[in-house]
Amino acid sequence: MSAKHVVITGANRGIGLALARQFHERGDEVTAVCRQPSPELERLGVAIIDGIDVTDTDARNLLAERLENETIDMLVNNAGILEGDDFDSFAEDSILRQVEVNAVAPLALTRALRSQLKQGSKVIMITSRMGSMADNGSGGQYGYRMSKAALNAAGVSLANDFKDAGIAVAMLHPGYVQTDMVGNRGDISATEAAIRLVQRMDEVELSNTGSFRHSNGETLPW
Repeated sequence: MSAKHVVITGANRGIGLALARQFHERGDEVTAVCRQPSPELERLGVAIIDGIDVTDTDARNLLAERLENETIDMLVNNAGILEGDDFDSFAEDSILRQVEVNAVAPLALTRALRSQLKQGSKVIMITSRMGSMADNGSGGQYGYRMSKAALNAAGVSLANDFKDAGIAVAMLHPGYVQTDMVGNRGDISATEAAIRLVQRMDEVELSNTGSFRHSNGETLPW
C-alpha cells in the first residue's frame, strides 16, 4: 500500500494521538492538527499544525492556507467534546457548544479543505453510537447524543454530495475508549481503538460511502 497523506484533527491526545501514531508507524504522512500540541505528539515526529480551533473560521482558513499545495488522501475529523448531562441538568449553552464542536465544525472544516480532496480521497467522521436513535436505550446525554446525530446526518449528506467527485465518507464509532473525555473508564485502550479504526478506514470506498460502523466492523443502526 503506497503512503497516504492523513490529516487528523484533535491529534494531541486520546484517539487522535493514537491514530497519528498508527498511521505514522505504517509509513503514512501525517499532519496532526490541534490547538495545543502535547509532548507525546511532539515526540512522534509528524507534521504538526497547532493553534487551530476547529470552531473558528479564521483558524480553518489558516489551516487551508497551510495545506494549500497538499493533497489530502484522508481527512479524519476527530476533534470533539463531551459534556455530560441529563434531563434535569442540561444547559442550553452546553448543548449548543457540543453541536458546534462535534457537528458544525467537522462539516465546516471539510468545506475549508475541499480543494485538497481529490478523487480517491476519504473523509472520516469520528462519531459515536450515542448518536444512534435506534440504539438509545438509556436516555440522557442530550447534548452529546444530539451533536453526534447531527454529525451523522452531515456525513450522509457529504457522502451524497461527494460521490460524483469520487470521494468516500464514513462515520466511525471508536468504541468505549479509555480517554480523558470519559475519565479513562472505557472498555478498550486508545491504541486498540486506533488499530481497529485504521482497519475500518482502509475499507472505506465509494461502494460503502455514507456508512455508520463500529470500529469492530459492526454496522450500526441510525
